[in-house]
Amino acid sequence: MTDQELLDMAKEAMKFSYSPYSGYPVGAAILASDGRVFTGCNIENAALGSTMCGERTALYKAVSEGARSFTKLAIAATGSAPFPCGACRQALFEFAPELEVMVTWDGNVRKTTLHALLPEGFGPSSLGK
Repeated sequence: MTDQELLDMAKEAMKFSYSPYSGYPVGAAILASDGRVFTGCNIENAALGSTMCGERTALYKAVSEGARSFTKLAIAATGSAPFPCGACRQALFEFAPELEVMVTWDGNVRKTTLHALLPEGFGPSSLGK
């Protein structure tokens, strides 16, 4: 799976976003260590606390299908760089503290790591697990 293919899958997932409140559709594609790819989009809710980000949608779909290890995440949006929010960073850290993160918007691409985004993350090892 190339980086571009993963980014393209995130862009495709963005088309399914339900974002009537923010007007900010987001798509995500996460690559599991076994080669499977899981996609997701943001799903907003009038009770804003019930909104789910695209990254967590993709992650939770993957975990619910048995994936527990991940290598790369691509996130797509328009208008601004769609770096993961704090809740998404924490959820991703649980399964993939060394995750590569790519974001794309309006023809731009930036790459970083989850460790750079959450340098002192709290995960299973913090609990001695």
